[in-house]
Amino acid sequence: MNFGKWLGFSCLVIALYILWQIHQLLLLIFSAVVLATALNRLVRKLMGWGIGNRGGAVALTLGLVVVVISLFFWLIVPPFVEQFQKLIDLLPTAFTQVRSQIVQLERFSELAPDPPTWKEVVNQLQPLGVALLSFFSSSVATVLQLLLVVVLTLMMLANPQEYRQAFIKLFPSFYRSRTDGILNQCEVALSSWLEGMVINCLFIGTMSAIGLVFFGVDLVLVHALLAGVLNLIPNIGPVTSAIFPIMVALLDAPWKVAAVLAWYVVIQNIESYWLSPTVMAKQVSLLPAVTLTAQIFFARTFGLLGLILALPLTVVAKVWIEEVLFADVLDRWHQSATLGIHAIEAETLPPITPKDPAALPESMG
Repeated sequence: MNFGKWLGFSCLVIALYILWQIHQLLLLIFSAVVLATALNRLVRKLMGWGIGNRGGAVALTLGLVVVVISLFFWLIVPPFVEQFQKLIDLLPTAFTQVRSQIVQLERFSELAPDPPTWKEVVNQLQPLGVALLSFFSSSVATVLQLLLVVVLTLMMLANPQEYRQAFIKLFPSFYRSRTDGILNQCEVALSSWLEGMVINCLFIGTMSAIGLVFFGVDLVLVHALLAGVLNLIPNIGPVTSAIFPIMVALLDAPWKVAAVLAWYVVIQNIESYWLSPTVMAKQVSLLPAVTLTAQIFFARTFGLLGLILALPLTVVAKVWIEEVLFADVLDRWHQSATLGIHAIEAETLPPITPKDPAALPESMG
């Protein structure tokens, strides 16, 4: 390679190194982009309904958000905190109950070692606790991060076109129009994903509450909220949300454990095979194996924040891969190769000229 290529390659390596050093900031910026996209969708709907100009629609949207958050902290948070504290107090008792049930199985106790104690389980869960502690290590840092996301969201929501055009200018001039189209597809995919996830979470939380009330399981509010919120993390979230109500049900009656487990399985199957395909018809479809792999990759690479943002990151990444790598590179590469082969065949093969003039078409006669 000549000096220019070496210089370009060195600049690329340096840029990637800098991006990696600020990856936590980039994740926070992406979080702001996701929130701004969701709020901008509502702003456009309000403008379509004839509610003033963009400034009035933005103000009304922010007012609705403030009202919803205020009602949530006023009506939901206090009983949730109270029930969550009760759940934490019940967990050691529930685990002891599980251990005693296992020990009663004499055949199992003879063939298998004694189940771990509560302290041993806590020690085994220390890596997860360390990850959570590293994410929430400093309350001041967490508040500052949330404040940064909120400020960036408001800035992007106030005038999204300027930030969009600034991002588009990072690409070569001949590709900027194409970049704008890809960003439109990313916005549609993110908006569809957000709307679908809100509907799914409300469905999971509501159905969980109905089933737990019917079975007479305590701490319904905390279980329903955890089921709805953890549904944002596919594969891992639904399994985690079912553990707590099962342990609480075990303290009351053994049959409730099977009933709660069966109810959660039914809910997840309805959500997976009927609700998600219905409400997310316009969403970028993700294969289950791709979703799980993306979760593991982003969690190991970026930590807890990467796990939370794994799905929106995967949705955006899939749009860019399909449009840039597949549509603009590989598909055109195949078309160019096919046209090249046809051109070579046309140059090498001799023209077909019939010896008998009578064989010519009438139009050429």
